[in-house]
Amino acid sequence: MKYLNSNLETSESDGFTKIEKYSEKTTRELADSYRKVLVGLGEDPEREGLVKTPERVAKAMQFLTHGYNLNPEDILKSAMFKEEYKQMVIVKDIEIYSMCEHHMLPFIGKAHVAYIPNGYITGLSKIARVVEAYSRRLQVQERLTTQIRDCIQNTIKPLGVAVVIEARHLCMMMRGVQKQNSVTTTSAFTGAFMKDVTRQEFNHLIATQLH
Repeated sequence: MKYLNSNLETSESDGFTKIEKYSEKTTRELADSYRKVLVGLGEDPEREGLVKTPERVAKAMQFLTHGYNLNPEDILKSAMFKEEYKQMVIVKDIEIYSMCEHHMLPFIGKAHVAYIPNGYITGLSKIARVVEAYSRRLQVQERLTTQIRDCIQNTIKPLGVAVVIEARHLCMMMRGVQKQNSVTTTSAFTGAFMKDVTRQEFNHLIATQLH
């Protein structure tokens, strides 16, 4: 889904300015589908509270999956700098809001990402943007973890990459087994992080509150 023929919608409420970018064509098509969903659920899409719901959901889904329009490798390349630093760089507690592709329900959590430079570093915010680019798609947590790892490894070619994600899945909390306190943890490593001592240092640092 590309934002071709897109509009910028700006609204202000309580001093907060919201800017949304969406495709008019995609919005129309999704809204039509959501009207049918409402009817299928036994609702009346013409009643007051639901008249604008299909369009709202259509725009919301475009925002929640806008990662399809982002190129994570280009994000990293936009801020690559030569640097001789060869110690661990960690960006932890990166918030994740993603959508499970099996039920299209959210999973929410945090990512902890580290790499050991090998001649190049990247802007710290770019690590968080890579996480955002992959998480704002229909996902499974396992794939999300390896996509982040592989993008960083293949783009800036460090001595190693480590990614750990902890998340709560609403498909487990709201339906299915309905286990409210379960947390899923996934991890993926390359290079130097395959060594126990390096991986242990990473795990210790992401578990330590230094601030």
